[in-house]
Amino acid sequence: MRALLPSNRPLLILAPMQDITDLAFWRVLSRYGGPDVYYTEYFRVHRDSHPEKYILKSIEENPGNKPIIAQMIGQDIDSLVRTALFLQKRKITGIDINLGCPAPIVCRKEAGGGLLRHPEKIDEILRIVRSVVSLQFTVKTRIGFDSLDEFPALLDLFRRHPIDALTVHGRTVREMYKPVVHYDAIARASRLMPCPVFANGDVRCVDTARRIVEITGAHGLMIGRGAIRNPWIFQQIREAADGEVRTRPTLRDLREYIELLYQETREPGFRETAHVGKMKKYLGFIAPGIGVDDAFWKEIRATLTLADLFSACDRHLAANDPFPPVPACPAV
Repeated sequence: MRALLPSNRPLLILAPMQDITDLAFWRVLSRYGGPDVYYTEYFRVHRDSHPEKYILKSIEENPGNKPIIAQMIGQDIDSLVRTALFLQKRKITGIDINLGCPAPIVCRKEAGGGLLRHPEKIDEILRIVRSVVSLQFTVKTRIGFDSLDEFPALLDLFRRHPIDALTVHGRTVREMYKPVVHYDAIARASRLMPCPVFANGDVRCVDTARRIVEITGAHGLMIGRGAIRNPWIFQQIREAADGEVRTRPTLRDLREYIELLYQETREPGFRETAHVGKMKKYLGFIAPGIGVDDAFWKEIRATLTLADLFSACDRHLAANDPFPPVPACPAV
């Protein structure tokens, strides 16, 4: 991964978010410059699994022709090996092990963040899967399952393996997506890990990106929710590194972005109610903070048809006013 690191700024990575950062979203992001590296939605790996065709399609069609890291989630080692061997024959740069998903259904299966309760199993997974992966091999983790106190031992574990990059989401599994992000833990990883460390967690705008890099010393930023709210964020961070942020979207620009999301997520035979639901997944990250007392999001939540959804967009996004930053994030 070191070969991918820019000289004057952090590596910019799209965080994998299941059923959200899919091929349709990649296509939209490519219109706005996109990240430097894409991580796929995770491949669910177990004894009876087969790599999901829709995720494979995102690899094959790669709209921005950027490096792709294929992420796996699971705890059955033979199945992880089988899937890794299959995936590394595809057009990818590397393979990632997910140790961070906090979803209860995943953790109950001792996968994702649930594996953090079993460091000896993680040790075995990393040793065996690393031995069969000839591409870049990375890990995405949280800082513990129950407590931040678990993180030093996890770092010692990761340091025993020749991984090529470690992404650290600065919350425990128990903390889910609560406001506090433990950037001091990411800074500890940056100091101690022999590989590049990428910071994940509440990278919302150029100012927060700059501060997080200053605080943590991270080599890269993995951005998920911030990129859904603001697809210009990657380009803005690049511009800031060059000295001046020139990209300053308006509410009308945001309306065009939502239209692109709609066009790219249209699928043959997609029922209207399903498409409304899909759009609301994105708008749940986009709409808050727009209008008095979250008026835009409140209207969107109540919509049942695409016509009503876009009527709400037209009412709230018809001006050339600057697109407001994410709530609690300083202006660019």
